[in-house]
Amino acid sequence: MDQKLAQLSTLNQKDKGTAYLSLLSNIFTSQGSSNIAHDLHVLVDHLINQDAGIIAGRQVLTELVKSLTSATIPDRERRKAIVEDILSIIQLRATSYEEQVNLLKFELADILESEEDWSGAARVLRGINLEASQRTDEEKLRVYIRIVRLLLEEEDSVQAETYYNRATSLIHSTGDRETLLTYKLCQARISDYARKFLEAASRYHELSFVGEIDEDERKYMLSAAVTCAVLAPAGPNRSRILSSLYRDERTAELPTYNILSKMFLDHILRPIEVKEFEKTLKPHQLAKIALSANDRLSSTLEDGDFVEGASTRTGPTTVLDRAVMEHNVLASSRIYNNITFGGLGALLDLTPGAAETMARKMIEQGRLKGHIDQVNKLIWFEARREEDDAQGKAGGLGDVNQDSEDTGSLFTKRWDKQIRMTAAHVETLVQHLTESGLVRTAAVEV
Repeated sequence: MDQKLAQLSTLNQKDKGTAYLSLLSNIFTSQGSSNIAHDLHVLVDHLINQDAGIIAGRQVLTELVKSLTSATIPDRERRKAIVEDILSIIQLRATSYEEQVNLLKFELADILESEEDWSGAARVLRGINLEASQRTDEEKLRVYIRIVRLLLEEEDSVQAETYYNRATSLIHSTGDRETLLTYKLCQARISDYARKFLEAASRYHELSFVGEIDEDERKYMLSAAVTCAVLAPAGPNRSRILSSLYRDERTAELPTYNILSKMFLDHILRPIEVKEFEKTLKPHQLAKIALSANDRLSSTLEDGDFVEGASTRTGPTTVLDRAVMEHNVLASSRIYNNITFGGLGALLDLTPGAAETMARKMIEQGRLKGHIDQVNKLIWFEARREEDDAQGKAGGLGDVNQDSEDTGSLFTKRWDKQIRMTAAHVETLVQHLTESGLVRTAAVEV
């Protein structure tokens, strides 16, 4: 090999390119697999360090990348070692062979991805300077989406979101259906990892109807939509998503259908049902949540609240915990007109103060209709109106976020009715007593 390279060095620049390409072809066709790695190392080192000429070097390296296939080198580990070795040689003059370096990195990323080394493949792709290379926006978009997909497989959602934002700025550049669907799936998964469960559920459910996607993948997306809907904050927006999923006939075949139906029908969830559902969740969906200092202080037991056997928990500990507790608060509002702090705490397995804090937040955010009587330690639930049902359950056209002034008219009418009923009862009693002669009415002097 050294003698051949020495002979080629004496050729003029015009003939070098053809000669080196011929030598490269001979390496792949006539040499045994055991010698290919050594011969390629010697050839590339000669091209880079012996001043064989940039034009000839680029031609040979481009052809070398095309030849590095599973057909020419079946052993994947050997092929990976060759690519890494060539990259290490070229590294010192990477600026002169930038396009060839990028091609080698794409080849290495393919090998690592086939080995399911997601983080390694993503790291190699991130090392490609796409801005410096002459690539179209659509080509850059595909690389960014591929990086996002690999990082999400490794559950590195923070880095994935960075490259997702870059892809978003270029998404207008493509009309390719496969690229758009991959982008939408990444969008749903990033919303899921960021705990934007309402957005994730909606996007997963939308993708589950796309015919181009494999049926098993669509079933997975439908299941993911149900999971995200269950984990979403309780309220009218989640009710609309639950309604859409509950009416989808395919969800009846899912193992999570039981908890979906109970949430849609506003049934209280029991601990054993929650435990079964918890087994289906991914690690990021079981993330711990921290209470603020104010919430922790307001959730502590007061002297009069202590009851033997009562819960001492001061708040939910996981995302699932919070979702289930908020759902049970809403379910309670469908059953009771009012409930004590202690009663709600017993239902949620929380201290009375923690139960009151959760209800207060839901009322503040417009996700629960009612008011709190802190003197009597009562939570009053307002009756649900038909238009609320239409917006929350059947996907009505009204704006569920529209705020209206609370004049208290409902409770004023209820108070007036109670006064009228009390006065009528008193009048009836006096009439019976008078007829029985037990009460004498005084004559009125005119």
